[in-house]
Amino acid sequence: MITLLFLVLCVLRVLSSSTQLAAIFPQDPTLRIGSSLTATCSLSPELGLDVRTLFWTLNGKRLPSSSYAVLSQTALSVTLPRLNGSRQQSGDNLVCHNSEGHILAGSCVYVGMPPQKPVNLTCWSRNTKDLTCKWTPGSQGETFLRTKYTLKYKLRWYGREKECEDYNLGEPYSCYIPRDLALFTPYEIWVEASNQLGAASSDIITLDILDVVTTDPPSDVHVSRVGELEDQLSVRWGTPPALKDFLFQAKYQIRYRLEDSREWKVVDDVGNQTSCRLAGLRPGTVYFVQVRCNPVGIYGSRKAGIWSDWSNPTAASTPQSERLASGSCDPKSGEQNSTLRRELKQFFGWVRKHAYGCTGMNIKLYDQWRVWLQKSHKARNQVGKEPFLLLLQFNSL
Repeated sequence: MITLLFLVLCVLRVLSSSTQLAAIFPQDPTLRIGSSLTATCSLSPELGLDVRTLFWTLNGKRLPSSSYAVLSQTALSVTLPRLNGSRQQSGDNLVCHNSEGHILAGSCVYVGMPPQKPVNLTCWSRNTKDLTCKWTPGSQGETFLRTKYTLKYKLRWYGREKECEDYNLGEPYSCYIPRDLALFTPYEIWVEASNQLGAASSDIITLDILDVVTTDPPSDVHVSRVGELEDQLSVRWGTPPALKDFLFQAKYQIRYRLEDSREWKVVDDVGNQTSCRLAGLRPGTVYFVQVRCNPVGIYGSRKAGIWSDWSNPTAASTPQSERLASGSCDPKSGEQNSTLRRELKQFFGWVRKHAYGCTGMNIKLYDQWRVWLQKSHKARNQVGKEPFLLLLQFNSL
């Protein structure tokens, strides 16, 4: 409805300019928030209207007659005090009507603030092939006016100033430079903001494309069981194919969560390996796993790269515990094994702390012990002796 009214006003503006039967002054003013406006509707005597029968509306809402003033037989004014920001960037519609409600003339009133200096300008390059930058409007935020943001850049020591042209409509404060970027040479980059009330520029940032490289998520992420071990999963992935011809040292992170949970647990100490063992998981449970990459030191750059997006989630389930499946509801057996359980808990904690994660330590003996423990139905007094024997062997590796 408001859009239709705006189009009608535009038509009336053309008609009024050609026939001069009615007009509003000032026409399409731009004002700061908190300002007051007095507008006048002037009529041609040919209309034969009594201005005391006219009325005003703002965005379709009738304004009180107490704000009107009869200036002459052909002129009626209205005063709008302490204006708020415009409800729409195309301006608020101020309209003069005759007694029957027909539109005589209209004006668009723009009320807002000049932009403040854009802040938080950051940029990144995907595989050194392009550059994307984003920023945040000044601390004041909304200006209530159509504000234009222009990303500008140039080579630091030579070259002419250029403007980014590909602005992301989904993210209004970002721009994409797809090609023709130089390596090994720093750029100066800044953002200019302007509207009808003024202009402002961000601080200039200086960067080398090689220092802000990110890449695609790791490909071919596979998650699988580790034999019959009920609390472990193996994760493997491939290096980013887009960077196969570059000299760099990748870092990886893994995160995983339970199927029915939204909370992710992150494994930070993966390093540059392309495989990892997750331990301490719940038996018989589905897990979702993701991996991301940080390309460090592209062509000898001394700065850390930028983390990629996470890979698509890959799901796998741990084996069902045979001990849990068979179960034991005998409280006496639990009492008899309280000491053993405490010792095993300490042992598992030691292994997770010193031997698991992604340390690359040889854990073959531990795997064998866990498989044996899961399948064993021998006397419990023998189970208590075996872990400590294997622990000594494990420490000697």
